[in-house]
Amino acid sequence: MSSCFSRFLLVVVLGVLTSCSTYSTATKQRLTYSSPTPAGQLIAHGEKLSPAEPLAQLGAYLDATAAASAVLAKQPGDTQARADYNFAVARIFEIISDAGLEPWKAPVRCPGASQEWNLSFKTDPRPDHNPANYSLVSPDRYRFKGKLVVQQDDKAGLGASLIARSKVPDATQIDPFAQGKHIYYGVTGLADVKGNNATLTLYDPLSVENVSMDGHTYPLAANFTAPIALALAELKPRKRELGGLFKPDEFATGPRLARLQPYDPKKIPILCIHGLGDSQATWAPMIESLRSDPVIRENYQIWFFSYASGYPYPASAAFLRQKMDLINARYPDHKKIVVLGHSMGGMISRTLMTDSGMKLWYAIYDKSPEETPFENEETRKLMTDALIFKHRPEISRVTFLSPSHRGADMATNFFGRLGSKLIGGPKNLLKGDTSALAVAKPNSRGAHLKKMPNSIDFLDPENRFVVALAELPLAPGIPFHSILGDRGKGGNKDRTKPVSSDGIVPYWSSHLDGAESEVIIPSGHWTNQHPQGIAEVRRILYQHLGKELKVVSQ
Repeated sequence: MSSCFSRFLLVVVLGVLTSCSTYSTATKQRLTYSSPTPAGQLIAHGEKLSPAEPLAQLGAYLDATAAASAVLAKQPGDTQARADYNFAVARIFEIISDAGLEPWKAPVRCPGASQEWNLSFKTDPRPDHNPANYSLVSPDRYRFKGKLVVQQDDKAGLGASLIARSKVPDATQIDPFAQGKHIYYGVTGLADVKGNNATLTLYDPLSVENVSMDGHTYPLAANFTAPIALALAELKPRKRELGGLFKPDEFATGPRLARLQPYDPKKIPILCIHGLGDSQATWAPMIESLRSDPVIRENYQIWFFSYASGYPYPASAAFLRQKMDLINARYPDHKKIVVLGHSMGGMISRTLMTDSGMKLWYAIYDKSPEETPFENEETRKLMTDALIFKHRPEISRVTFLSPSHRGADMATNFFGRLGSKLIGGPKNLLKGDTSALAVAKPNSRGAHLKKMPNSIDFLDPENRFVVALAELPLAPGIPFHSILGDRGKGGNKDRTKPVSSDGIVPYWSSHLDGAESEVIIPSGHWTNQHPQGIAEVRRILYQHLGKELKVVSQ
């Protein structure tokens, strides 16, 4: 196949895959709010004012906030007063952000209907909580739709649900374990009114469930879907996912182990590992659903591992182990980790609970690491890290979702071989040192390696590494679970038959003996996005806490 024809096929594949995968769209919508109350009338006045008069707008919405607060002080259950309060407070935060005001530096004076307001902002000393680094927008400005947007009701309560969107060029320069260069995070804003003074405070709804105001306690309002939906719509991760698959050397920004929320030593990390051709974005439905559960919010925090999925997964697994060493050093008091691995992420997860000994090494090379004649020490270290490892003691439980433990026949058919050819042999890993290929054993079909195997090559059921890893026992003491799909059939009674498959990975590859539970659901390969798969993960997380999940029938 000519290089020109290969590039042509790459363009075709990218175009087809991109066109059928709209993760999220965010359409701006005009706000309409109607309330018959005095606070509602003040809100209506504020809506008529020009954005060119931000201080006057603030004064009107502070008047409305004060009026709603006065009603709530006497009648905390008044839902209309609470709606008035939440809407007015949302506008206050938005105006501050849009107008570039800085009440965290000095109080802002705003003309109200009958008095001048002093508006201040309660600050948090942590660098990643600096309000100057974020813009704030209210989710009610958007209508979200898309493949990965789960439509859920907001958590009802007091406060304005907001999306904090980072303004700094690269948030990882402030915090290397931040979710990415660009942060999208859900916060909830409150305004405490005392006389002509109003103090704004932002709360994290993943760590605060209830708030007090004027002697009354309220649930803190929250929106757990909008921040992720807006991030998916604006960052458009699908292009990077395909780049990480088809051109990992060009598109990879480096593997990352990162947090999706501020670190909390009291919460158990859930580590999500995506699969082939995906990114952390594909966990969105799972994350949105889990965060809607107060038990999960109270006890867990979500981390993720992202990597260029065109690289051979043993190398990606080695990168993960290195990143785990770094995060252990940064957060030595973190609780043991619960791992969720989808597809190839399940294969990576399997290495975390395996002691390789020398079995994987000798599946690839005849001589010991010290005796193998690599051209440079970097190559020796790369291959040693990828092929010789111990299980990770900080892992407490693993859930596999559609894992391809023993590969998939699809990797060896026409389309699989085409995919492998399109990806090619990742060059950056070896940095021009081909000795790792020259001294390796011939592959299972007797051919000598001409290029660095890529992720598709490591899905070949006869791949030496895949076969050898499948023969290794799992480390004792780490419970694990399997959630498998069966192409919408709802489970095959004779599940050992090869025809049982999620459409990509057959049962004979995804099954592992010894699981605490194995569930087959009527899903295709993306069991991590299916409602039944999400429900099973939730059940497992409850089980991990020693709690019983009570299912309420509809």
